[in-house]
Amino acid sequence: MGGVRLQAITWERLADRLAERLLDLKPGDGSPWPRIAFDGAPAARPGDLAERVAEALRPLGRPSLVVGTGGFLRPASLRLEHGHRDVDSYYDGWLDTGALWREVFGPLEPGGDGHVLPDLWDPATDRATRSAYVRLPPGGLLLLHGPLLLRHWFPFDLTVHLLLSPGALHRRTPEADHWTLPAFDRYETETDPAGTADVLVRADDPRRPAWNG
Repeated sequence: MGGVRLQAITWERLADRLAERLLDLKPGDGSPWPRIAFDGAPAARPGDLAERVAEALRPLGRPSLVVGTGGFLRPASLRLEHGHRDVDSYYDGWLDTGALWREVFGPLEPGGDGHVLPDLWDPATDRATRSAYVRLPPGGLLLLHGPLLLRHWFPFDLTVHLLLSPGALHRRTPEADHWTLPAFDRYETETDPAGTADVLVRADDPRRPAWNG
């Protein structure tokens, strides 16, 4: 993190401040739909912050769509081809990036129709979700959350990274999922999400976040 200074804040105030910032966000590629990443290990609960921001945007008159990458995992036959605890597969092969490009980012490109599929695959049942497409009107914001997001070339207009120290990540990750922890070490080394994200949120204490403002 170097010399980054973080300020204590509540989750409610953080969501409000982010929502206010998003009101003026203009996509760099001319798309009418800003695309925001909420990146973090599952233990950091990036989806909770995405949902809070969506709630804060509603009274401001800005529609948004929260999408989790957990709905775009590959089928178990591909995801678990090398075993249930293969770290390299978790890092490189669990997320169906092609489906995300096709069903989420493609419709929000300049000239797109704004019809986004909110999820494609249910990893619990290992079946297609059969969800209906959702139309995001021009000016609406995509709030995509999940782990290891910033290592892909997704066209985000703003990135938020929820940071956990190694100790907090270990404590807050269920023991059954400890095998995934080396993937986050590799992510830190190869991608440096804390150094590259536009907004950094330290979430070691789930009651008392801090951010870089």
